[in-house]
Amino acid sequence: MKNLYINTRFFFTLIGVGMIYVFAFFFPFLMILAHTLLLICFLAVMVDYLFVFNKKEGVQSQRILPEKLSNGDENPVKIDIKNNYRFKIYVKVIDEIPFQFQKRDFMIEKSIDTGRNSFFEYILEPKERGEYSFGALNIFVSSPLGLVAKRFTFQKDAMLPSYPSFIHLRKYELMALQNEFLLGGIKKIRKLGHTMEFEQIKEYVPGDDVRTINWKATSKANRLMVNQFQDEKAQRIFMLIDKGRTMKMPFNGLSLLDYSINATMALSHIILKKGDRAGMMTFSKKAENRVAADNKSGQLKKISEALYNVKTDFFESDFNRLYQDVKFSLNQRSLVLLFTNFETLDGLNRQLKYLRGIAKNHLLVVVFFKNSEIQALMHKNPENMQEIYDEIVAEKFEFEKKLIIQELRKYGIYSVYTLPENLNIDVINKYLEIKARGIL
Repeated sequence: MKNLYINTRFFFTLIGVGMIYVFAFFFPFLMILAHTLLLICFLAVMVDYLFVFNKKEGVQSQRILPEKLSNGDENPVKIDIKNNYRFKIYVKVIDEIPFQFQKRDFMIEKSIDTGRNSFFEYILEPKERGEYSFGALNIFVSSPLGLVAKRFTFQKDAMLPSYPSFIHLRKYELMALQNEFLLGGIKKIRKLGHTMEFEQIKEYVPGDDVRTINWKATSKANRLMVNQFQDEKAQRIFMLIDKGRTMKMPFNGLSLLDYSINATMALSHIILKKGDRAGMMTFSKKAENRVAADNKSGQLKKISEALYNVKTDFFESDFNRLYQDVKFSLNQRSLVLLFTNFETLDGLNRQLKYLRGIAKNHLLVVVFFKNSEIQALMHKNPENMQEIYDEIVAEKFEFEKKLIIQELRKYGIYSVYTLPENLNIDVINKYLEIKARGIL
């Protein structure tokens, strides 16, 4: 009896019978009708109970989960239900999804014909890395009478880890192969010149750069021959992720830290596909989660595990310690992408000497963020004095960001200034641009 549940239809039926009893107080001839309907209601409940409880395994169901969740992305969860009854059933599906999603009204209602399977899915979008625990999958089954329901319970416990975003890695790879990214339209990167890693000597065909003609090979072959070059490979690309106070700010549920972690995952995938060496490190009070730059087959998995295990208390970051760690751990010139956030020029100036120290030995790219709420204020048509004041303050903050970019450029430090939701595309685009220009 612990799996027996009374449906709302039963209570509505009792309310209807009760109303007839009320009218029977004024019209006594209705009393017989009320007694008859009450008896019919009781018998219907008994019949409905026998229909629903006559099979021990009236339905079979399973929750089909991915191996892991992709943080910040839409993850499909599939449910398969089979009707083993000899009649059409009506089911209510209540899945005990992890508490992090705060979905307290989750319920799916469906009807399933006899002997048929019903297959459907719902979407979960995690906003935090870590473990997500699922409870029981509850299926409440009712017959066409719909007075009572039987609860079936499946897969009482399941745990899924939420890893840095990996769902769209294939999409970014295809875009990178074409050197184009969709960002309010298609942005194509134009290659300037060529890199100097020799590949082969081949016969000249119209359209080849005449500057690459190999005259010695031409004289030997008695026909025009040209040198063919390819992109330099095995370059070292190192990503530094600030996990200090400035990276705690959330946008669309994800912190700037998690946006940076997801971008590092996406960029590492592209770097390895391009034949370069990818490495990463996080820092706050000290350097942690270090992965040496390499391009071996298991490198992306190492980076993924390191990013998954990033933990922080969002203390103030120590850039002096970062400079020392980079100086002693990166002994070859590398492309260094620093994910951090500077809101004011004063904030940059406090750390500038350390950034300049890193830029002396490496090609440094500082990645920092636009505030989407400030951007919205700047593009809003003000209608009163308060909104005019808000717009002026927003423009002041935006002007500070432009000064930061100019200050970095003055010392030969590149920058990526982007909205959090465009971070993945913009950092990959910057990497491809630097690689195409051959300035590393």
